[in-house]
Amino acid sequence: MPESGVIDAGTYLATSFKEPFEITVPDGWMAEEDGLGKDDPDHPGDMAVYLTFWPSNYVPTDACAWQGALVEIDPSAKDLVDAMTAQTSTASTPPVEVVVGDYRGFEFDRSVEGIADIKGCDEDKICVRSEFSPICTRWYSSVAERETYRVVNLNGERAVVGFTTFHESINPELTREARGVFDSIVFKSTK
Repeated sequence: MPESGVIDAGTYLATSFKEPFEITVPDGWMAEEDGLGKDDPDHPGDMAVYLTFWPSNYVPTDACAWQGALVEIDPSAKDLVDAMTAQTSTASTPPVEVVVGDYRGFEFDRSVEGIADIKGCDEDKICVRSEFSPICTRWYSSVAERETYRVVNLNGERAVVGFTTFHESINPELTREARGVFDSIVFKSTK
């Protein structure tokens, strides 16, 4: 898959993790270093949906008061899911077990809970997880963001794939399209 720019419709092999995955994308999607996104046709220039593919090793216990409080998580998918679903200032649906190609993992939804304005949070962001400590690498910049996560065990490595909607007024067709792209992800064992 290209690292950046508009990509053609098709099925791509992504190598973001130790085990590659296939993803099928329709026209109009943009590749970026850490995922794929698409603007809402009703709001041009406004990234409406985004799929992320990168590891997460740290989770704050409180997504609003996260500075100096990023906790390193053991490498299993379950450990990350447990830490994220226990996090305060966010809410999660109960995780369900899923099969993503040749691997098993968990899926759950996330949203902000109990915060009306992120201006009271550390650095004006809601930190849900991070690849590094002490900085936050995945945050919400508004209380309207919603995500669906799939966290998968890949032979000793944890893969984290997220589907984000940035506001509530997204064109429903775009949301369905993005969910289809998210559902097309299939991890293939190289062993």
